[in-house]
Amino acid sequence: MANVTEIKWGFIGCGEVTEKKSGPAFNLVPGSRVVAVMSRNPSKAQSYAERHNIPRWYSDAWQLIQDPDVNAVYIATPPSSHATYAIMAMKAGKTVYVEKPLAATYADCQRVNHISQQTGVKCFVAYYRRYLPYFLKVKELVDSGAIGNVINVQIRFAVPPRDLDYNEQNLPWRVQRDIAGGGYFYDLAPHQLDLLQMFFGPITRVNGYSTNRGHLYETEDTVSASFLFANGLPGSGSWCFVAHESAKTDRIELIGDKGQICFSVFTYDPIALHTEAGRQEIKIENPPHVQMPLIQNIVEHLQGKTVCTCDSISGTAVNWVMDRILGKL
Repeated sequence: MANVTEIKWGFIGCGEVTEKKSGPAFNLVPGSRVVAVMSRNPSKAQSYAERHNIPRWYSDAWQLIQDPDVNAVYIATPPSSHATYAIMAMKAGKTVYVEKPLAATYADCQRVNHISQQTGVKCFVAYYRRYLPYFLKVKELVDSGAIGNVINVQIRFAVPPRDLDYNEQNLPWRVQRDIAGGGYFYDLAPHQLDLLQMFFGPITRVNGYSTNRGHLYETEDTVSASFLFANGLPGSGSWCFVAHESAKTDRIELIGDKGQICFSVFTYDPIALHTEAGRQEIKIENPPHVQMPLIQNIVEHLQGKTVCTCDSISGTAVNWVMDRILGKL
């Protein structure tokens, strides 16, 4: 898409993520507005459109993509349909912004990249944490040498099962492999792995073990992994989605030869900086609509004002790591 003044968005999907995290931001960024929304459930699409003052609604994705007033498409559906909708939109000449992960498999990510390169149409991915003040502060601390040379990285994440996880007859889509690509690991770990690759560069070697310990659903609920960045930095991670409440943890530790940085990815606990001077807590506020900084960057990219690097090429690296951990590659 050539540089344009106004980006007119069509939403494919209007679930929970669009209500606050992303949806309102599209109308708050200068030169951006939402003109259409689609859901396979017509009443849901109509209700969303009416509540958010969106002019048109559809129950068919192709009709939305073909809307001549839409010049960019936001895909907010489960991962299994990301590649299909992204390819449809790019072939129609419409810029794409897709929720993370880019697709349900690394192979599907490659398909998206191929079409993007073939058509010359950009596909962006919602790794919005790269742009949040909280994580930019962590990067600033690392880059400034606050903890010296980083020598090890550790991810620790544990949560109890959700109430819906016990409903065998109606399990959440996030634990259905054919829809989500995996279990909760495939839904939550992308943000952690993407941030670490933003800080330290690409992960090039990965080993992982995944198992099902709680037997609430078929997909993995407990995962362990070790990985190595291209610069030689080693790291490890453990994820458990059937832990006891007392074990609840959301923590990444960056261990340096002059200190340590501890931070969370989902709860935004104060960043803890440990050095020989002692322990310092750093509180950083994020915007109310957390995807807004990234959406603004994408809009300005399409207007020719800047360059957004949060695209399908960079997003594919996360799927490669996850598929290696889960033994899908």
